[in-house]
Amino acid sequence: MQVLQLIIFAGLAAVVLFQLYSVLGRRVGRQPEDAAPEAVAAAARLADRPLEDPAQGGVTLSGLAAVKARDPGFDITHFLQGSRQAYETIVRSFAAGDRAVLKPLLAAPVMEGFEAAIAQRETEGRTESVEFTHSPRADLEKADMVGDLARLTVRFLAEFRSRGKGPEGESVEDRRTAELWTFERNLKSRDPNWILIRVDPAEA
Repeated sequence: MQVLQLIIFAGLAAVVLFQLYSVLGRRVGRQPEDAAPEAVAAAARLADRPLEDPAQGGVTLSGLAAVKARDPGFDITHFLQGSRQAYETIVRSFAAGDRAVLKPLLAAPVMEGFEAAIAQRETEGRTESVEFTHSPRADLEKADMVGDLARLTVRFLAEFRSRGKGPEGESVEDRRTAELWTFERNLKSRDPNWILIRVDPAEA
């Protein structure tokens, strides 16, 4: 009987400890380290959305599944890491007015908009530099195939410090931005680089 009671008490203790661990280990809200797992999970959801094609009488792949079907070597984690690096490079280069770095990374319409803003800043005798307080967060928002063109939209959440200098003196401003950046790549091209073709504001 004593052995049986000990076994019962041990079982009850294990249940109580498990429930206590579950409560204490639970986190509230989205944590910075959740970025990569959530991005991969979101990508998996996008990949599982086939669309019916009545004309073909079968199933046509869409979203990320269509991209991976055309480019089996595509890796979403690697892409998001690269897009985050591109984001930081483009933001810093735009602030510095570095056209040479920006040009190969941007589609012509985007470059024209950046060029106009840089030229105006130079005309006003202003300079700017940017320092990221930590690495931006990047989540896949949407994936599409348009002919041979793969288009992936990434939601970026970033915090950085902008230091400016102009005729009125120096300024320091802390900013928090939320934007949707759409990258494009021709999957028939040997060029592995993605080009930024669109920038839109997003909700934080």
